[in-house]
Amino acid sequence: MKTRFDFATVAPDAMKAAIALEMHCKNSGLPMRLFHLIKLRASIINGCSYCVDMHSKESRADGLSEQWINLVSAWHESTVFSDEERAVLAFTDSLTLLAQTRAPDADYDELRRYFSESDIAKIIMVIGAINVWNRIAVGTRKKHPVDAAAKAA
Repeated sequence: MKTRFDFATVAPDAMKAAIALEMHCKNSGLPMRLFHLIKLRASIINGCSYCVDMHSKESRADGLSEQWINLVSAWHESTVFSDEERAVLAFTDSLTLLAQTRAPDADYDELRRYFSESDIAKIIMVIGAINVWNRIAVGTRKKHPVDAAAKAA
């Protein structure tokens, strides 16, 4: 698979806007555990290898367990996630797959059990931001780095 073009070079103003959105989300006060959960889950759904690689590494660097990271892809069947995390995962699925789900009230209502409207607004922004990044990376065929250990295997 060949990279199509470098988005930052071709659309620097758009890249600056995406980075500004990212920084807003990172500094919103949403716990980093949830930030990573959203980023990783949406990237898995969207099949963005660049972002899955990056967010797995960032999650690991921030102390999240290998099991927690690995089971994001199979969260429905896992007991590693708290009820709050499961609500965030369900809502992330709903908004990332919007054309299929139409963001059902049940997913919002479950999220509302654990989070204020202000927190939900932050969650929505993070979901939106990662979906932008996924579309940039997949749309341009951005390649993730291959670790030395993966090359040797």
